[in-house]
Amino acid sequence: MSNLDSLVQSKAQAWLDGDYDEATKAQVRNLMENDQNELVESFYKDLEFGTGGLRGIMGVGTNRMNNYTVGFATQGLANYLKINFPGEEIRVAIAHDSRNNSRTFAERVADIFAANGFKVFLFDALRPTPELSFAIRELNCQSGVMVTASHNPKEYNGYKAYWSDGSQVTSPHDVNIIKEVEKITEVSQVLTGGNPENITILGEEFDKIYLAAIKALSLSPECVANNADMKIVYTPLHGAGVKLVPQSLANFGFKNVITVKEQCVLDGNFPTVASPNPEERKTMQMAIDLAKAEGADLVLATDPDSDRLGVALRTGKGDYVLLNGNQTLVLIMCYQLTRWAELGLIKEGDYVVKTIVTSMMPDAVAAHYGVKCYNCLTGFKYIAKIIREQEGKHTYIGGGEESFGYLAGSYVRDKDGVSACSLAAEAAAWCRDTKGMTLYEWLQDLYVKFGFYREGLVNVVRKGKDGAEQIQNMMVEFRANPPKAILGSPVVQVYDYKTLEVLDTVSGEKSPISGIEDKSNVLQWITADGTKVSVRPSGTEPKIKFYFGVKATLPSVDQFDEVQAALDKKMEDIKAELNL
Repeated sequence: MSNLDSLVQSKAQAWLDGDYDEATKAQVRNLMENDQNELVESFYKDLEFGTGGLRGIMGVGTNRMNNYTVGFATQGLANYLKINFPGEEIRVAIAHDSRNNSRTFAERVADIFAANGFKVFLFDALRPTPELSFAIRELNCQSGVMVTASHNPKEYNGYKAYWSDGSQVTSPHDVNIIKEVEKITEVSQVLTGGNPENITILGEEFDKIYLAAIKALSLSPECVANNADMKIVYTPLHGAGVKLVPQSLANFGFKNVITVKEQCVLDGNFPTVASPNPEERKTMQMAIDLAKAEGADLVLATDPDSDRLGVALRTGKGDYVLLNGNQTLVLIMCYQLTRWAELGLIKEGDYVVKTIVTSMMPDAVAAHYGVKCYNCLTGFKYIAKIIREQEGKHTYIGGGEESFGYLAGSYVRDKDGVSACSLAAEAAAWCRDTKGMTLYEWLQDLYVKFGFYREGLVNVVRKGKDGAEQIQNMMVEFRANPPKAILGSPVVQVYDYKTLEVLDTVSGEKSPISGIEDKSNVLQWITADGTKVSVRPSGTEPKIKFYFGVKATLPSVDQFDEVQAALDKKMEDIKAELNL
């Protein structure tokens, strides 16, 4: 028997011998007797906190999301909170999305925290992730938990741990929480069933507070009033945005919001889509088809926990273009900066933030408006970290990442699909009212003004234990042998965020990467012609991601299709050269 097989058998046997319920033990026995491959996948390691917290396939085992792994994680987090806030009344907030078992997991988390003597705020039903972040700050909590697997397939669930500022935990807390979780090895160590009176249920009254904070972001109420009948199609993709996104749009003044009724049904199996990911056109197709039938100006979607935003815009030809995350970010950020400038709100030190794998266009836009643009690691918790560091010094305007996440204002410390939907709609109304153009036409104008930035992404999926090893081996090989050139343009800089060093390939000199303190397993290659290729293993999914960024001058909107086609061909050629 190999060391791995021995480890797996030992961990599985511990579940059979331990204080686990009989249904769970029966499932473990079934795996041991009938499915060794699944047994290995279920027990070969423990779930770990990545950029999105704890996330995994639901089922029995230490490497699966279930009541026990959720319980161990929660007791470990509780113990860490006791260490960090001795003598204080510890307050925590808990929310969940529409996924299978999400309510069960959320109630288990609440029960454990209450049994540990904490003051617990549990939402009465599913809620968006950003509202959980808002609740932590609004209710003066030290921590919070969101039960969600974001836009992952239906087999997954997850557990996002938050800190007192409303952001997902960052270093050193993430690593230290894991250490405390690892100390929980027996079911008997998890406190349950005590102090149910410590749990307070949050309902619609709290929603009103959150929605009021979003309404305060509005920059053009008169434009919305003039275009209140603008047709907007919205889909929650069976998730947590189902009530609050339409309510927020109504608060802004939009009176003609059409929902995709089939996708307003709360169902963790996501029956109308293969994957509840608004990045994919096939996921958005039902909403786009409805928009065509209704002649809608704008299509909006949020993922199951309503932190991500998908946008499709009607073109002059009457069809609909699904924006990528970079384009959505650019449009909302440009709208914010333009209006802040027009209203005289911009002052010295104001800033925006984006991640290192996001388009370079926000850097150019921010420079135009005299606003600083910070770059940070992938994961919205790093954007939140910059907001935390700048709090009381300078004003955060907005920021986001290419993976369809945006946050305007600092009332929340995670991406917020609810407010992003409202601002995207307001931007469309403003464009129509002040420029006589659509949001898509304005995007083309922005490319003429700032340069045509075009981005692409390839996900290479490698599932399971073997897949994780393959991904790590790919990163080792790229570090040892980075490309010398990409499409004939020499690679002039190699950024390694694992060592926080940048190599100048011309001089051979290495220097520290400025402005980044946390390390991450990411490589970036910058060529002489400005092309950027980033390579990053996903922190939440069995993927290694390749991000491409290319740029060209767009002399006029008339040449948009031609230049876009050339940029897209360039990215396809890069993919072919890298054998992707």
